[in-house]
Amino acid sequence: MRRRPLLLSTAAMLAAPALIASTGRAQGAYPNRPVRLVIPWPPGQATDLMARVVAQKVSEQWGQPMVPENKAGAGGMIGTDFVAKAPADGYTVLAASTGPITTAPLVQRTAYDPQKDFIPVAMIGISPYVLVVNNNFPAQSAEEFVAKVRAAPGKYTYATSGAGAAAHLITLMFLSRAKLDTVHVPFQGSGPALTAVMAGQVDFAIDTLAATGPLFRQGSLRALGVSLESGTALAPNLKPLAQVPGMAGYDAGAFGGYMMPAGTPAPVVERLAAETAKALATPEAQQSVAGIGMQPLPRGPAEFAAYLRTHSEEFRKVIEANNIRLD
Repeated sequence: MRRRPLLLSTAAMLAAPALIASTGRAQGAYPNRPVRLVIPWPPGQATDLMARVVAQKVSEQWGQPMVPENKAGAGGMIGTDFVAKAPADGYTVLAASTGPITTAPLVQRTAYDPQKDFIPVAMIGISPYVLVVNNNFPAQSAEEFVAKVRAAPGKYTYATSGAGAAAHLITLMFLSRAKLDTVHVPFQGSGPALTAVMAGQVDFAIDTLAATGPLFRQGSLRALGVSLESGTALAPNLKPLAQVPGMAGYDAGAFGGYMMPAGTPAPVVERLAAETAKALATPEAQQSVAGIGMQPLPRGPAEFAAYLRTHSEEFRKVIEANNIRLD
């Protein structure tokens, strides 16, 4: 009479570890709570908008929210450093971009090392840059622009959003390839820089499509070409600057994507990468990303890491050639 209960009890005891392990795995499945998305820029900035658009789709897909949190300051370095020092458990994600990840560490000391402190997870897109001039500038094409500026060394001026900023370095890449001698006029941000070009106080600028697009589309500036070698579907009428004689290979832009603290488990990285790719495959996300002036360009961890190495090396060369340091 006692043997059957004893056998049942023994079977239950033997099954218990497997049941506990199974339950633990279910409870520990990533993510099982909200994921913090740190955006190191103010609300409304391009990286902020890009990160939020994709995060909304990812949240819908995996049933846990990605909660955006703006930690702006120091050109994106404050929020970036915050993520570098966060637990590597998958619950803190960085909305990464060219400034704090690529250019800032090359021109000044940063509290983080982008290569050692982060894991690339998913590239979301790339921001094209556009060569714009004021409407009185005596050139109607990029070829005419190069010929005019080359013929008058030191005469023409260009505006940027600040020394060492991505716009400054991308402009220097162009000027170096085109062999142009011009004068740099830095401003505090793209808005003041492009306003000066519109007013004729400065001759030209190379800035993001997001910043320049509304201006050249309404006729306040004249657009002469785009920085991406293959052009961009976001402004199909703009000719790639790489097609100007002597400019072959010119291909520059600013990236946006997700990164996590170094040491984050590979399955967690792969899960977010897959969910990001799935989100970017939807027309809604593609249209939203394109709407903020960023060309969707999804890449997984390995491709994103390779892109970052090339991206950094291109900027390093132009920084060293022009001896740019901010500290």
